[in-house]
Amino acid sequence: MKKKSGFTLVEMIIAMAVTMIALAAAVLAFKDSTKANTNVTQSSDMSDNLRAGLNLVVQDLIQTGTGIPTGGISIPNTINAAGCNIGLPVNRPPAVLGKTFQGPNSTTPGCNVILPAIEPGNGLGPTVTSPDGTSSPATDIITVMYADNTLAMVQKPINGAACPAGSISATGLTITFDSSPGCVTLGAAGIPVNPGDLLMIYNSNNPNGILQTVTAVSGQTLTFSPGDAFNLNGRTTTEANGTILSLQNLTAGKPNGTYPGTSCTRIWMITYYLDNTTDPKHPRLMRAVNFNTPQPVAETLENLQFAYNFADGSSPAPVNQFSVPAGDTENQIRSVNIYMGARSTTTAAMSNQYVRTNLATQVALRSMAYFNNYK
Repeated sequence: MKKKSGFTLVEMIIAMAVTMIALAAAVLAFKDSTKANTNVTQSSDMSDNLRAGLNLVVQDLIQTGTGIPTGGISIPNTINAAGCNIGLPVNRPPAVLGKTFQGPNSTTPGCNVILPAIEPGNGLGPTVTSPDGTSSPATDIITVMYADNTLAMVQKPINGAACPAGSISATGLTITFDSSPGCVTLGAAGIPVNPGDLLMIYNSNNPNGILQTVTAVSGQTLTFSPGDAFNLNGRTTTEANGTILSLQNLTAGKPNGTYPGTSCTRIWMITYYLDNTTDPKHPRLMRAVNFNTPQPVAETLENLQFAYNFADGSSPAPVNQFSVPAGDTENQIRSVNIYMGARSTTTAAMSNQYVRTNLATQVALRSMAYFNNYK
């Protein structure tokens, strides 16, 4: 029988070489595709982080000033000849930053007598340094206030003829609500109020109201003990401005411990800042409500900057200001420019470098943007 012909050794070697080349090309293509997909995923994650954080900031800015008196809320104060508050400065949340509210154009902590609906914080945040050594400028913080309009508290009086069982102590230490129909009922069956909440209390003697911090809740009685986190309570004996004394009726020109019909509403004070200490490699955008525990709303952010546009009657009006210009106040801020910068959580597979992106937008403060030019 004749021998059947087959592949020679040379043919086998050539075939194997061609196959290996094809496989190598396929593996390299797959590897490049995987790296490209990883980069796209990182970019998508960064955009999602930025948008999630930016959306929350925008929502709070849109509500800024809602229910807050024009010109802000009086801070408990004793002023000196320069008009500065020489009493205890009002602490600015969150506690981890250790900042106090400062008056416009002032470097003296606590030199303010009005708490505005929006408080800039240029350079008061941390400087973020990334693992590759890239550093941002000192980041900003921002604090805004608006009323909690979800509660019916503001529509019902604390005391007076409609709610005779309601009362406010002469020292301002406690408020007891009348639980009768048509009045304010606290607790699970009514309006939830918790220690740490801020209440704006106002009446005809002080329509702009005062701020007090709830330190305890017992049934229908709220307590406002001294030593609260804000430094707002317990200042009625020495400082009349912005305290419970400004709500009292007068006898011979002095507060007599009684009150006309008085109402209150809950105020949210919200601060945004970057936290680079909890996880230094992945700084987080934090949202702090009052002095409650701040919550992360976005991660791996490197930069947070705010600039402000003012309406002060000048032409042209100041825009893109990082702080309050001389002669102006925070109450003249009409819109806020936001800049956020983020980087990828890991280095890019193809370049072995971090991927970076940013978002910027402008938000009009609806409750502060409309004003009477002819007043």
